[in-house]
Amino acid sequence: MTGMTCGHCAGAVTEELKQLPGVVDVSVDLVADGTSTVKVTGTEALSDDLVATALEEAGDYQLA
Repeated sequence: MTGMTCGHCAGAVTEELKQLPGVVDVSVDLVADGTSTVKVTGTEALSDDLVATALEEAGDYQLA
């Protein structure tokens, strides 16, 4: 994903993604001003649209 620049960004993304149905864990490998990796562990598959909406709620973050 793109748009994250700091730990606060990673925290905002983590909190929004944890609110999605079935999500049990979120981990972020932050690459400031680059393409960061976000791993979501859950009990069900999430659609790209659902994840994209959560990222928009957290801030100006987008799937890469």
